[in-house]
Amino acid sequence: MSKVYKRFMALILLVVVISGVVIYTTVDINTLKNLNRFQPWSIVLAILAVGLGMFFDGSRLMHMVKISNEKISLYQAVQVVFGNYFLALLTPGATGGAVAQLMFLRHAGVPTGKATVLVIVRTLLSIFFLVLCMPFIFMHDEGILPGISNQTLMAITITAFVVIIAIVVGARKGTLDYFVIRFTRHMKNARRRKVFAFYRDTKCAIALLLQSPWKMLLVFVESGLNLLCIYAIVPCLLLGLGVTDADWYTVMGRMIFLNMLLYFTPTPGGSGIAEGGFVLLFSETVPAGTVGIIAVCWRLIAEYIPFLIGLYYTLTVFGRDFLSRQLNK
Repeated sequence: MSKVYKRFMALILLVVVISGVVIYTTVDINTLKNLNRFQPWSIVLAILAVGLGMFFDGSRLMHMVKISNEKISLYQAVQVVFGNYFLALLTPGATGGAVAQLMFLRHAGVPTGKATVLVIVRTLLSIFFLVLCMPFIFMHDEGILPGISNQTLMAITITAFVVIIAIVVGARKGTLDYFVIRFTRHMKNARRRKVFAFYRDTKCAIALLLQSPWKMLLVFVESGLNLLCIYAIVPCLLLGLGVTDADWYTVMGRMIFLNMLLYFTPTPGGSGIAEGGFVLLFSETVPAGTVGIIAVCWRLIAEYIPFLIGLYYTLTVFGRDFLSRQLNK
């Protein structure tokens, strides 16, 4: 059996096991009673929210490509977006997502150097938006993470923000070059070259961010709208369960917080950590006995359906040989 099919089977098994465990450990005597109130229209609403989020994701990519003096169509941008979902779920730490974006951008006619920079910018903007949201979440939602005070989380966020700004300024002015050279001087040559290449691409990404500030501001707004639309899946599902009196600020804030954590998880697509984190953060918000089911529905709509669409685009554009080459590396 090829490595491609083994990866698929392992992913399917992982998803089924995690989903089963999450649902099994969270159902209780109230589950059926609360599910009987569920309205199917909320599923449609959630899918529409994801679709709108994907549109903003594709639109921001088109604008970034235009800023780099290249051009792609909305359809090609959508292929990049879904390709990212596909390989991200198949690889540890979602590392394959960047590879998929790069391959689809190159197929669309964007030179490799610019494509690499665009992938970095796309990720940086999303993380930067989430970091900016963190202080507002911590000021509103006391005790979001059991065992860790909001003051500690706020300090971590502010530190991260300052570090990001320092990296941007240092890379732009060249003062960071010295530290990168010092940091890599004892590395093997192959790894050192990779670090230098990544640092060079990051500097180019920062230069792209700063060369057209107003256009990049539009891209940043689209990044935020993209993420907020996708996170709106959970409010849509809660409305379908008859939850109308929830603190929606808190609900969206916790979705932002959870997805910020998922950027740094080692599992493919955050599998396991996403569902467990959801149960931890929303067990008191959703109707009794339904938190695990809502967690699985959220992952299905937000990750697994886009994964299947990404699979279709990947096979259509590159064929099975591409998958074999990438997954056998």
